[in-house]
Amino acid sequence: MRRGRTILLNVLALAALGLFLAFAEANCDGYQIQILNLIAINIILALSLNLIYGFTGLFSLGHAGFMAIGAYVCSILIMTPEQKDTLFILQPAFDWVVAAHAPFLVAVLAGGAVAALFGVIVGFPLLRLGDDYLGIATLGFAEIIRVVANNIPRLTNGALGFKGIPSYANLWWNYGFAVITLYVIVRLLQSNTGNVLKAIRDDETASKAMGVDVFRYKLLSFAVGSFFAGVGGALIASLLTTIDPKMFLFTLTFNVLMIVVAGGLGSLSGSVLAGIGITVLLEWLRIVENPVDVLGFSLPGIPGMRMVVFSLALIVIILFRREGLMGMRELTWRSIAGVFSRGKA
Repeated sequence: MRRGRTILLNVLALAALGLFLAFAEANCDGYQIQILNLIAINIILALSLNLIYGFTGLFSLGHAGFMAIGAYVCSILIMTPEQKDTLFILQPAFDWVVAAHAPFLVAVLAGGAVAALFGVIVGFPLLRLGDDYLGIATLGFAEIIRVVANNIPRLTNGALGFKGIPSYANLWWNYGFAVITLYVIVRLLQSNTGNVLKAIRDDETASKAMGVDVFRYKLLSFAVGSFFAGVGGALIASLLTTIDPKMFLFTLTFNVLMIVVAGGLGSLSGSVLAGIGITVLLEWLRIVENPVDVLGFSLPGIPGMRMVVFSLALIVIILFRREGLMGMRELTWRSIAGVFSRGKA
């Protein structure tokens, strides 16, 4: 398909997304808009983890830590000094924390940048590990971030966290960042750097034999993925308007990992589709946590049951469709046109 036609179709797709968001903003209730916002943020997080795990082959379980960094940095920057003076009741905040203030866009990018910086710092020692050892080490990093956030009350307000964070993260901001994330990662993967990352994933030893600086490319992928994880954390902090260390447990990384695995490791299209489907499904499954009447018997609701049901569904996916929804395939305008042409034939 010609480049000009592809660009035109992309512009039309963006226009259609804009019309949908305008329609949703005017006609959906608060709960439905919240779900749409969560879909956008989950897409950002899934794309960033897929870059690290699906396209580079780095088994990382530290996404919750990078999200926490982005969330706290963004929150500190968008809250006013008066808010911070009111919030820090355990111990007074550092003077520079109270004075720090920035517009929302700058705050989100700063959250991503600080997360990327930590990704580089942590990546230097940890990316020399492989497979399961890397997963365990990054999981430890995420837990360290959570514990540190719990024990530096002058910076993070300790276990109390932040409340009343300005709610700037609306549909336009969230989907705007989702589109930017998708565009940046697509461009990265379509470049020679993307080919090298895939080669490292497929055979690291062969890549080294071809003269590839494997460690440098791993660090690049890890830093970019960490940046967008920090962006996702910043957006979710402003969306929920409250954060605390307990939000950033391993289960948060597990939720993102479920989206990546269900969509297909090595498929950006799969991450987008699974981000939509799984976010909606997780909300719909809340029904299993509510009390229900069956044949005259009242069954009490079981908190957390939706995650049990969803985990069983994930096990079924791994057993019977290990490659996920899309495998390593991508939805492109050419493939969509091929489907329509076959349908007409």
